[in-house]
Amino acid sequence: MNKLQEQYKQEIAPALFKELGLKNVMQIPAIEKVVVNIGVGEALDNPKALEAAVNDLTIITGQKPVVIAAKKAISNFKLREGRQIGVKVTLRGQKMWAFLDRLINIALPRVRDFRGISADSFDGRGNYTLGLTEQLIFPEIQYDKIDKLRGMEVSIVTTAETDDHARALLTKFGMPFRKGN
Repeated sequence: MNKLQEQYKQEIAPALFKELGLKNVMQIPAIEKVVVNIGVGEALDNPKALEAAVNDLTIITGQKPVVIAAKKAISNFKLREGRQIGVKVTLRGQKMWAFLDRLINIALPRVRDFRGISADSFDGRGNYTLGLTEQLIFPEIQYDKIDKLRGMEVSIVTTAETDDHARALLTKFGMPFRKGN
């Protein structure tokens, strides 16, 4: 069992139960899944960019990503329906806990000029999305092996009913939210 998962079961869940004043243990917010997504718009001109993004995401998450195709055509971007423009990975179980542990304790502190992440990126239903500007913050990625810096989105899907419950959950995990946004 992962260190973060153990911490959730032993410390965080009981603390949230008391702190949020819940009546049933099934109401305690938990993390359901983590979705990591890289949009590769340059794949329209350079097909190798998609392969590089797949390789980077495989190294970071430990799971092979799914290639995503465009759902509709957008003429201004010279994009046709069905063209491959992104990659994503949905993490659950042990891989999710391992990724979250590395994200919170290793990757985020490695961001240059890091002052914390925004506490306003919740969607209204208790899910949090975090944008990262480069893949180099993960120690598995070697600078010499990448072709280009790529940003990515990390979406943390929780069972929380409200943003406040989800914020309390992620704060207990040690998510470095910025003070006084």
